[in-house]
Amino acid sequence: MGIENKSDAEKRYRAKKMMLWFGIISLSMTFAGLTSAFIVSSSRPDWVDDFQLPNAFMWSTLLIILSSLSLIYAKKAILNEKRKQANFAIILTFLLGLVFIILQFSGFQSITEEGYYFTGSSSNVTASYIYLIAFLHVVHIASGMIVLIVLIYNHFKNKYKKGQMLGFEMGATFWHFVDLLWLFLFFFFIYFLG
Repeated sequence: MGIENKSDAEKRYRAKKMMLWFGIISLSMTFAGLTSAFIVSSSRPDWVDDFQLPNAFMWSTLLIILSSLSLIYAKKAILNEKRKQANFAIILTFLLGLVFIILQFSGFQSITEEGYYFTGSSSNVTASYIYLIAFLHVVHIASGMIVLIVLIYNHFKNKYKKGQMLGFEMGATFWHFVDLLWLFLFFFFIYFLG
């Protein structure tokens, strides 16, 4: 009977991981479609060739990299039973994600101050794509923030330790994915707008 329970646990483990990867693949396809449309639209006559990304996007990129590093450190601290360091690292990850979102909205404000709007008579296709893609990513970062809250809660309830890291690993995988997705989008914008 113990073998049967272990087998059931292994099946649940694999099913949860598979669902996470299905979600990641579908998100990747969504952003692949949007970036493909961005490339195709860049040949339109109303495309802005000299569009400059706001500096807030660069700073947010740096913070999102740091947030992934702090989450990696949190996992190592948990596995080494260093709770104080893990507490600090997980909370730091959350705070860096929060500042990332604030900087993204600051970047949107900079774009509007340059006279580019998402819709209306002052809008253009270039800014509309940047708003759409970046805002959709912010929505996924916000989802990641909810995941981080769950990780923080479960960590404070002592649910994570060696051999019991599935929830943490899945949350971290999603967070690292949205971080890598932003890195891709940031460098994509720089390449195709530069």
